[in-house]
Amino acid sequence: MSLVRRARDTVVGFWRAFNRPARYLSLGFLTLGGFIAGIVFWGGFNTALEATNTEVFCTSCHEMDDNVFEELKSTIHYANRSGVRATCPDCHVPHDWTDKMARKMQASKEVWGKIFGTINTREKFLDNRLKLAQHEWERLKANDSLECRNCHDYDSMDLTRQASRAAFIHRSYLATGQATCIDCHKGIAHRLPDMTGVPQGVQASSTAPSPH
Repeated sequence: MSLVRRARDTVVGFWRAFNRPARYLSLGFLTLGGFIAGIVFWGGFNTALEATNTEVFCTSCHEMDDNVFEELKSTIHYANRSGVRATCPDCHVPHDWTDKMARKMQASKEVWGKIFGTINTREKFLDNRLKLAQHEWERLKANDSLECRNCHDYDSMDLTRQASRAAFIHRSYLATGQATCIDCHKGIAHRLPDMTGVPQGVQASSTAPSPH
């Protein structure tokens, strides 16, 4: 018997056994078994999902640890007087489950970059920095800065405690939907690339109050 025929017969035999009605197991047993299997699968899936949604996981690649994570450490998102620190997933992964799953599927392309060493040296990272940043800016622009809104909410802002120019711009552009967070806060957690030709955010009109 040829190897191909033997493999075919094995597959056919497995399918017939799999597809054959159970003779000795009750419907209750099968239902309970399926329920338990579903719980185990769902628990395992969510455990794996959350494991990939931690700062430890994000910085396990030297490309992230040596570059963008080092830059984050010098910003207010990492250390501040309130002691509230944003981690990588806080800024790059939405909280809602559906949006989170879409983001995870999107981020799977990064595995390809890791395998083929797209930014595995500092030089490659700097060469690709503008392109990488633009991808993230475009994503945040398209989803109305969803990850920023994980923590920041316009309705909770006390504009009286902001600088007059910042309060004016937030009231005029953010509240009205004319602009979103990333339009003005591109360099909030990482160093900026060469910004030649890149829009710098909204500009306050002549009616804006002086910051002084």
